[in-house]
Amino acid sequence: MCVLQGDHVTLRAFDETYGFGPYPSGDGAGPLFGDGGHGPEVRAAYADVDRWLRASPPELLETRRRQAELFFRRIGITFAVYGDPDASERLIPFDIVPRVISGGEWGRLEEGLKQRVQALNMFLADVYGPRECLKAGIVPEELVLLNPQYCLPQVGRRPAKDVWVQIAGIDLVRTGPDEFFVLEDNARTPSGVSYMLENREVMLRLVPELIHSVSMSGGLRPVETYPETLLETLTSVAPNNCSSEPCLALLTPGIHNSAYYEHSFLADKLGVELVEGSDLFVHSDVLYMRTTEGPKRVDVLYRRVDDDYIDPLQFRPDSVLGVPGLVKAVHAGNLTLANALGTGISDDKAIYSYMPDIVRFFTGRDPILHNVPTWRCREPDALSYVLDNIAELVVKETDGSGGYGMLVGPHATAAQREAFAAKVKANPQHYIAQPTLALSTCPTLTASGVAPRHVDLRPFVLTGANGSQIVPGGLTRVALKEGSLVVNSSQGGGTKDTWVVDIPEGDA
Repeated sequence: MCVLQGDHVTLRAFDETYGFGPYPSGDGAGPLFGDGGHGPEVRAAYADVDRWLRASPPELLETRRRQAELFFRRIGITFAVYGDPDASERLIPFDIVPRVISGGEWGRLEEGLKQRVQALNMFLADVYGPRECLKAGIVPEELVLLNPQYCLPQVGRRPAKDVWVQIAGIDLVRTGPDEFFVLEDNARTPSGVSYMLENREVMLRLVPELIHSVSMSGGLRPVETYPETLLETLTSVAPNNCSSEPCLALLTPGIHNSAYYEHSFLADKLGVELVEGSDLFVHSDVLYMRTTEGPKRVDVLYRRVDDDYIDPLQFRPDSVLGVPGLVKAVHAGNLTLANALGTGISDDKAIYSYMPDIVRFFTGRDPILHNVPTWRCREPDALSYVLDNIAELVVKETDGSGGYGMLVGPHATAAQREAFAAKVKANPQHYIAQPTLALSTCPTLTASGVAPRHVDLRPFVLTGANGSQIVPGGLTRVALKEGSLVVNSSQGGGTKDTWVVDIPEGDA
């Protein structure tokens, strides 16, 4: 595993185009390698992209970048940053240089992702049921039962078709040619898939010559089937007592939610109603939505509202985002929630640290995808190590997200490290720490030309009654600031289209 250590980082990150070799340079006056000059050896998956970059003058790339920005602005694909004093919606920056993964690499990732989501589903069924993994000491009992995300109303309950996590977003990072690590699991209300789909749409419009070249070399796998696969997945987990054509709806917190564009986009692509809590009501333990033709039963609710707000009779009584009585409808077997209640516990970063053992316990096999080594600050020895080495570590809140509540030690000031260490000491069970990985880089269009920037990947795993399916690719997030390892859009990150290309296995 490749890690960065110390304040003065000299270790070279793995570049997905050029490996560990020297990075090409251009003076901004011509193509990436000047006037047809020679660059470093290119990894086979990136051969077509490399040729395209060589042949593209900077002014052409900049024109394509502006066209992409205009496209996203016209369709209104924006996000909001909570707590931003400007309170304005923003475009997520899009980079027109795609991130490429070979078909062989993807096959190994796909196998590992399916294994991990299988283990997550089995773990959730167990902790809300017989609790065998707790009895066996695989995960400390108090870490689960006292977790704020542990959903007491779900204890002893089973979701339709025994599927807890219908939609999972698993964040991956790469540190070498064959080194992928799971950075975190998102099993509550994962977001970002609309960007995956729209990124592909804009690339099909803007770089048809590159896509044609890739198609001639072996082929670019499609992501456009995601809505169809999602609809199939959700339909497969409908309650047993519903009609042969289940009614689906997508529940949004409303227009002020940071991901509202995605909610609207997905409802449109799925061909289902986008609803808010006020559009729904429960009668005789059945969920209905109000329509111009009268009440209509809802069988499957794809919810983008967290547990705490979904039913004021069970959770927060002040919530106006959910539906009174919704949990009773679920427990009566008349409604499927996707994802199920209580899945948020598997997003917890302390629980994450036990995932290798969870995978072994429930699947009987070693994990195909490995975790990043993790120190649990709730353990005295780990806490001591973290405090002594905080300058070299990434320290995170166990329930943090969006790039908030974390410290990247090598990039923080002494004062920032001291302040964060004080917070860790005051509440150690609320923190974990990890080595500062040298995340892989991809060529990215910057103000000064094409340059390497760090990336991660969020593939989306869909699990229904007949198993898991994964659309090839996912959302690649890129840290646009030079040297930054934080890819979150709320922290200034952008996105790339993710291409899974079929090339001979030996060339990957």
